[in-house]
Amino acid sequence: MRFLLKACIFLLFTFSAFAQNESREQGLVTSDPYWRQALGGAVLSLPHVQVQSAVVALDGGNIRAYSTAGTPMWNYSARGRISPFVTRSREGTSYFSRLTGILIAVNRAGRELWRRDLGKPLCARLITGWDGRLFAPTDKKIFCYTASGNLLWTKTFESSFAIAPKLDRGGGIIFSLQNNEVYRIDHFGNHNVWTVYNTVVEVLPIEQGRIIVLYTDGTMEVLGISQDWYIPAEGDVTFSTLPRLPAVPLAAISKENNVIATLADGRIVFVSVGEGRIIWTANSHIREMINSRGRPDTEVEMFCDERGIYVLNKNGASCFTYDGERLWFTFLQDAAAVPAFGNDGVLYSGGRDWILYAYKIEDRVLPDRVILYGPAPEGSYGMGRPQSIYMVNIPFNENETRAKLEQIAEGINSGRVGSNEPYWTSLLLSVAAEQQPIQFRIAALNLLGKIGSQETLPWLINIFHNDNEPLIKTTAINAIGDIGVDPQGIAIQAFLYSIIGGGIRDEMVLTAIASATGALCRFSGPPLSETGVRILNLLNARSQPPSTRRQAGRELSSLR
Repeated sequence: MRFLLKACIFLLFTFSAFAQNESREQGLVTSDPYWRQALGGAVLSLPHVQVQSAVVALDGGNIRAYSTAGTPMWNYSARGRISPFVTRSREGTSYFSRLTGILIAVNRAGRELWRRDLGKPLCARLITGWDGRLFAPTDKKIFCYTASGNLLWTKTFESSFAIAPKLDRGGGIIFSLQNNEVYRIDHFGNHNVWTVYNTVVEVLPIEQGRIIVLYTDGTMEVLGISQDWYIPAEGDVTFSTLPRLPAVPLAAISKENNVIATLADGRIVFVSVGEGRIIWTANSHIREMINSRGRPDTEVEMFCDERGIYVLNKNGASCFTYDGERLWFTFLQDAAAVPAFGNDGVLYSGGRDWILYAYKIEDRVLPDRVILYGPAPEGSYGMGRPQSIYMVNIPFNENETRAKLEQIAEGINSGRVGSNEPYWTSLLLSVAAEQQPIQFRIAALNLLGKIGSQETLPWLINIFHNDNEPLIKTTAINAIGDIGVDPQGIAIQAFLYSIIGGGIRDEMVLTAIASATGALCRFSGPPLSETGVRILNLLNARSQPPSTRRQAGRELSSLR
């Protein structure tokens, strides 16, 4: 009997070791939490991991932030229930809405910056453009705001969103509606629209400005766009040679001219659009769960970076190389929302037990030398200098200039900038920098601040450095403060060097620097505010003019 018991124990140990080895061979990763933190509420959506911190939205109306080491950073209360969509911009500002339709911006230190009434709550994640502008989707509407909350344009549709907006290769957005219309809208509000005759699962940007559409039956279609994308391309719909996917797609992403899709049966497929064929197929954690008679959640998020391709849902996560090798997969228990995977190799998951879990899954870390801000924008909208195509329409006399500035001011104040933006920006940049009457230059600089593209910062800094008129310097500084975003710190550094160098003595200019520094620091928070506080302390010194000291003191108090 004792021999039989020992034999059973030996067989059990052997089977267990064999199962563990087989799991390792299949890439299964299991680990205890790296850290955990009580949230005080149920997680509404996937955490947003960026700039060495993770932000989660809770059902009680709170937004909580934690460092990637698990230290609580801040807790913001919206004083009302919020929609389950939180977006963080490059400098770490969080954008979300209450269910009453109030859009709220909170900086990376947890301080509210501004709020706007959308009428209805966000129906998907807000999208941030290349220059900090915001595309905010609600039911049957898209709003475009500057980072500081000025409305640029609004689009209204006949149907609700079926596929949430995402950024395309030109810095605009693409999406589809429930009436089977596929849209591309650029950053100025110009649009293309196609009517398709199947149910859309996903729309993705690919090379040469084209859009690929995935349908529920596994077919794919490319929507063509001409060089001037706002003019419909001949034929509009192209490429009927794409392969049919072997199962219904749940989610997909694009990389260059390739499409990577997660299918309902748990497989991952890598499709070359140029070659018109499936390159490889692999099994994700979803497939593993199906094979073990589980019922995986069908809400799937995908992303890719230098490390590989990632697939995430409430049940777990998988990682693949671009050659189709599965590097690892893991399962999650009782996750309340889709997890997020950070640049630090940590998987962040909000549990149904109101606890945020962090699991160290892999040792590979993205090569961020200085992790202060999010990824740099992929391109530019060309708003940083006057564009020659619009210079022929620059007014030639004072009456024309005055009338044009009044027209621009009315359009900006009413939130109807839209497709006028490139012309208006070129005109304002030109008027601000040329030998115009000073009142026109001041008006142009003020309006540039309201249009709010961070691409104009170098132009404004140049005026600040080189113009001899204190009133023009002051207005250029105020415009920088109105724009609000300075993710690279170029304006803050320009202010610091000008004060350390001792070249500025004018009280009005110094006071404007204090005010603009406070505005930039409140928006971006640390680490920008570290340099900003240094500037404000210098301006708060006894040697500075009284009004400058008072303003610097007020700004320092607002940052505490």
